[in-house]
Amino acid sequence: MLEALALAQQGLLRTSPNPRVGCVLVDVAGCVIGRGSTQRAGGPHAEIMALRDALAQGHSTRGATAYVTLEPCAHQGRTGPCCDALAEAGIAKVVASITDPNPRVAGQGFARLRAAGVQVEVGPGAEAARELNLGFFSRMVRKTPWVRMKVAASLDGVTALPNGASQWITSPEARRDGHAWRARACAVLTGIGTVLADDPRLDVREVPTERQPALVLVDSALQVPLDASIFIADRGVYIYTASQNDAKKQALEERGVQVITLPDAHGKVDLAAMLTDLALRAEVNELHVEAGYKLNGSLLRAGLVDELLVYLAPKLLGAGAGMAQLGELTALAQAQELEFKAQDRVGPDLRVLARIRGRDRF
Repeated sequence: MLEALALAQQGLLRTSPNPRVGCVLVDVAGCVIGRGSTQRAGGPHAEIMALRDALAQGHSTRGATAYVTLEPCAHQGRTGPCCDALAEAGIAKVVASITDPNPRVAGQGFARLRAAGVQVEVGPGAEAARELNLGFFSRMVRKTPWVRMKVAASLDGVTALPNGASQWITSPEARRDGHAWRARACAVLTGIGTVLADDPRLDVREVPTERQPALVLVDSALQVPLDASIFIADRGVYIYTASQNDAKKQALEERGVQVITLPDAHGKVDLAAMLTDLALRAEVNELHVEAGYKLNGSLLRAGLVDELLVYLAPKLLGAGAGMAQLGELTALAQAQELEFKAQDRVGPDLRVLARIRGRDRF
């Protein structure tokens, strides 16, 4: 199962919106005869890749055991049901880490395997398999993406100087690492303030990737310039607005942009409704936020952020913009509780992954 989990990890930048899954086939003598990892959406799942690998090596799969990091699918989606393929290949036992949260599967894969006479064991590697696919689980169970907010700051929490200068606070190593986290997400979210101030591309350039994540822009007044750099990359672009500017909307749609009008009661974008829409419209599992302190603050105050990915540079900048505009607290008990999940050195900088306490309990 550890090898199957390592194979699932190989799909980190590839499989979205499908889950990252690995599969290892072992014959009756205990020898590995096939390995597989889920391919890009529309391509073969891990189980099919492992069966093909065994066949290519001339191995029989009759009586073999399949170790797979997620329940084999039981529905006809972009590909056929993996549970049927395993049974037809003569697999005698399936050891799976965890039940698939997709309502179209949700135990049906196990039931069909058992009905076909295949022994099923569930549980080994469950925590690691779920963590690797936390975004997929979030979309299936909560009906919203897993929201990760990335921030680059000085040690005293400054993300930009009073004059707006912010490039570059952290090191090239930290920026490269940040691109790897972008690459694993289904979509990157930013706000119109960032676009107008910096004109970023917000694509993946520093690490190899088989696909570009979609770009999501929060733009209440539909101010985005038609020649903004966010339109350069070959990817889907979704703009959420509260504006009824039909002419601007049409001009954007002619560029292949999807413009979604979702106003709240205050004339801003309804951020909670946006997350629900992204899960349905674009099948977003992981949403990677790279925005300014205002939008960061709005997302945090609304309770929509699941974890923070923070790069801290070993420098002090004094006055300037902070990580998020949270408003003034009057008691320490009002603080947002976090759990440190990981702390690592990236070049000269410190990378901290901190999760909002309790957000992964669903």
